[in-house]
Formats: sequence, structure tokens, C-alpha cells
Amino acid sequence: MEYIFTPKAPQPIGPYSQAVKYDDMVFLSGQIAIGNDGQIDTSDIVKETTLIMNHLQEVLKASGSSMQRVVKTTIYLNNLAWFPEVNKVYGSYFETGKAPARETIGVKSLPKGARVEISMVAALN
Repeated sequence: MEYIFTPKAPQPIGPYSQAVKYDDMVFLSGQIAIGNDGQIDTSDIVKETTLIMNHLQEVLKASGSSMQRVVKTTIYLNNLAWFPEVNKVYGSYFETGKAPARETIGVKSLPKGARVEISMVAALN
């Protein structure tokens, strides 16, 4: 196993790794929209989701993978009314017809008051 940390994504806010490589797979921890200042801006769900996807992209790159190799994602939303906006941003990161398997789960709350959290599993080869 290899534990992945990159300064190009927020440092973990608890006892976990940004990602773990095992065999030919990489498992990315859930990301929330923490900015460079360590704060979270929940004023715009589109900006929040974009920042998360950019963070995930950086962790994938540090792991030796990419968005094209993502096989599974999980999206957590604390209000399913934001599903259309989150879905639009999320979909823009994948080629049409080649999006990974996914589920979206409604939750009561997320760390630091975040409204969306996304985790991923990707292939390395």
C-alpha cells in the first residue's frame, strides 16, 4: 500500500489519507470544498462542487491516475435539491457516455458545514 498526500489539495481534517494506492487501484477519501485559507465557502453550490472536483483531480494526478480512470464515485449532499447543479458540474469532468458508476446519498450534515462531499475509486492502469 502507498499513502498519497499532495499539497495541491486540502490536507486531511482528521486521521485519514487523501488517497491510498493498493494493487492497481487508488481509493480517494471524500473531499469537501476547503479553500487555500482552510475555510469553506458555501455561498455557491456550483463553486463548491467545482473546487471539490479540482481537488479530486489533483489527488488523482498525485496518485498516478486521472479522471478518465475513475471507476466509482459517491456523492453526499445535505440537500438533494442541489442535485441538478452538482450533477451538471460533476458531469463536465467526464467524457459523454464514459462516466463512472456512482451513487448520490442525501445526508443530514457534512464536516465543516459543507453541502457536498465526493469520494472516488480509480484504476491506475
